Amino acid sequence: MSIKITDECINCGACEPECPNNAIYEGGAEWAISDGTTIRGAITLLDGTEVDAEQRHTPIAEDVYYIVPNKCTECVGFHEEPQCAAVCPVDCCVPDPDHKETQEQLLAKKAKMHI
Repeated sequence: MSIKITDECINCGACEPECPNNAIYEGGAEWAISDGTTIRGAITLLDGTEVDAEQRHTPIAEDVYYIVPNKCTECVGFHEEPQCAAVCPVDCCVPDPDHKETQEQLLAKKAKMHI
């Protein structure tokens, strides 16, 4: 499953530079699959929607940092543990039960984003 940032976030920003997938955004910032990845062209999101990788999407959160589940791989293939959770001073980076994925699915997502 991907990681999510809870409302306990203090907006310190420590997590954002640690994400190897550029899946973490400041509250209120638009996001795109192509940000920090090699993906271009059409991509199917986790909900089955097909979009252009460079399409900008509305922010998932306005007031706190947030993680885009379509880009989060829990750092699988990069690190032993999610780096956002490792550096968070208030432990607000937690598993997101709404976005469960297997180790194989996370590795496939990583491979697709970083060719």
